[in-house]
Amino acid sequence: MKETFDSGDRAAVLARALPYIQKFQGKTVVVKYGGNAMINEDLKTAVMEDLVMMSCVGMRVVLVHGGGPEIDAMLKRVGKESRFVKGLRYTDEETMEIVQMVLCGKVNKDITGRIARAGGRALGLCGIDGALLKARKIRGEEDLGLVGEIEEVDVSPLNTILDSGAVPVVSSVAIGFGEDSGLILNVNADIAAARIAAAMKAEELLLMTDVRGLLRNLQDPDSLVGTATRAELEEMKKNGVVSKGMIPKTDCCRLALDGGVKKARILDGRLPHALLIELFTGEGIGTTIVP
Repeated sequence: MKETFDSGDRAAVLARALPYIQKFQGKTVVVKYGGNAMINEDLKTAVMEDLVMMSCVGMRVVLVHGGGPEIDAMLKRVGKESRFVKGLRYTDEETMEIVQMVLCGKVNKDITGRIARAGGRALGLCGIDGALLKARKIRGEEDLGLVGEIEEVDVSPLNTILDSGAVPVVSSVAIGFGEDSGLILNVNADIAAARIAAAMKAEELLLMTDVRGLLRNLQDPDSLVGTATRAELEEMKKNGVVSKGMIPKTDCCRLALDGGVKKARILDGRLPHALLIELFTGEGIGTTIVP
């Protein structure tokens, strides 16, 4: 009897997911992968399984990743101190070599390998490949070194990979152009994901973080903002509800929405299978921002 009940229960779950699967079939979704989900082994496995599932049901999934902890660890191994200016990593030539080696090499290929082990197909690339991401050096009062701001996205390499049925896995390194032609630049992974989502006119952008989402009260984990409009987000920023580390996340959501993305979601990557729960159920575990 128990086996029959379990089978029926699983069938009911799949049936409830059907409308969501139909909704996203053939649609492009960009996922920014980061935070604890890139560190914890069980969470890594769950994310890769989610991505394979999403791809198998017909979603066109683009994964964009950073790799701050891995970069910090490698810099420490070579005896180089990490330095940040206004939340951005100061990147001299030696640091840029390590960023490129870690992000485009170790981290990127580890992710593509994990997707393969989960039964999917993935192709790893960085913003340099095919001039996918073109950027200019950020120039301001404080020198950031080889840190860039993305100005152009060429989505043709991504569409080629997606058309083949594979998942593009993109590391956040860009190629310089204009007066910065030939430079390799470090770019923010959240912004890279938002810019890629906008350029592809994606259905959704999903930012995986280490918090439940946008909270009205940081001291109350149950004060989650389920859905907010672009205008409501601006009001919450003025009132201080959006503060500290959530400011750059919501800025990326606004950037994506302004570029034509239909929804941007901030969700807790510490929850196993957060992507499937957020997309294929009605639970809404994170914060959804709409135009």
